[in-house]
Amino acid sequence: MNNDKLSRRDFMRNTSLVAAGTIAGALAGEGQAGSFVHTSKILNFHPKMTYRRMGKTNLMVSEVSLGGHWKNRNAGRYWDSFANEEVPADVARNRTDVVSACIDSGINYLDITTAAECLCYGAAIKGRREKMYVGADIHNLGPRGSDRCNIKDQTLNVDTCLRLLKTDYLDIWRPQAKMAGKLGTNQLNTDPEVESMIETFQKLRKAGKVRHLGMSCHCRPWFEHVLNKYPQFEMVIFPCSAKTKVKGQSPVAGNIEETNPGHGSDQTQSIFEVVRKQDVGIVTIKPFFGGSVFKSYGKVKFPVMGVGSKTENDLARLTLQCILANEAITATVPGVSTVYEVENAARASYTRSLGMSAADKQWLMDITEQQWANLPQEYEWLRDWEVV
Repeated sequence: MNNDKLSRRDFMRNTSLVAAGTIAGALAGEGQAGSFVHTSKILNFHPKMTYRRMGKTNLMVSEVSLGGHWKNRNAGRYWDSFANEEVPADVARNRTDVVSACIDSGINYLDITTAAECLCYGAAIKGRREKMYVGADIHNLGPRGSDRCNIKDQTLNVDTCLRLLKTDYLDIWRPQAKMAGKLGTNQLNTDPEVESMIETFQKLRKAGKVRHLGMSCHCRPWFEHVLNKYPQFEMVIFPCSAKTKVKGQSPVAGNIEETNPGHGSDQTQSIFEVVRKQDVGIVTIKPFFGGSVFKSYGKVKFPVMGVGSKTENDLARLTLQCILANEAITATVPGVSTVYEVENAARASYTRSLGMSAADKQWLMDITEQQWANLPQEYEWLRDWEVV
């Protein structure tokens, strides 16, 4: 009799858990093309993290994910390569600790753009590859050079990623296109070059080396053209900061006057509307203007010690929340240098449902306006994304 009671109790408990999981899964997919996904189907699920559908890939991705960059020994924003492909011991420990914190926080997407990042993260995810979706490309092997826009060179690009990561496949191949220029010129990748990337992807997917196709670019009008013409792209990567707004609405208080982003962009529609129409996932980069939004920019070197300043931690968290107010965005991928930065970024998702106070909104707007007005020269191109 006792065993019978126990089994009924277990049945009721398990039924409740299944129901709760279904509800949580529905909430995780809210705003993403009506997706309802049970939490058991979400990679590395954490109950406090929000997950969003990445367009036609159908991957459920943590809305705060991991960008590949982190501070280097010269206070720069990323590591490009290592001599003899050997990762320094302190760097390997740091990246392993950061990835562990990401997994513990429910972060499940990693975005990589350099050979050094492939080496570091390959070691960091060893034995736990199934916990993270990986999107990768090596920028100086990719299609930013027209001479590399062919099947042979882009296959080498992917094969090098796989070798350095020590993995058999990429969840997403997300080559970096030419950054900026005038539409219709060779300053940007031409249609035949784009078509060569698509053909390369199809061969690589058939070989089991890649599963989904994305693209990274800093030029809004080029993206509009490519996405409207080539349905093969399943996700895109572009800049988005706290100052960025969708036409006709703003996620923060204190709306700004719309400005022409240049490059002959068609201002009759938002890039987000194009992406929604094509059911393409969006991963956004440069949430902190490459770090220049912080007063410590260019002053803090690896290894980064301590937990940082409260002001900068609050600014980082609120900026991410501001970006994520746009439901068209799948995920934002800040680069993080410490375990604490991971935890702070994850809290941007955990607490986002609570909303920002009016004072927080105004403070965020004021500080980003100040930093926007003083963008370093290397980030002037961000102005092209002031209106998206």
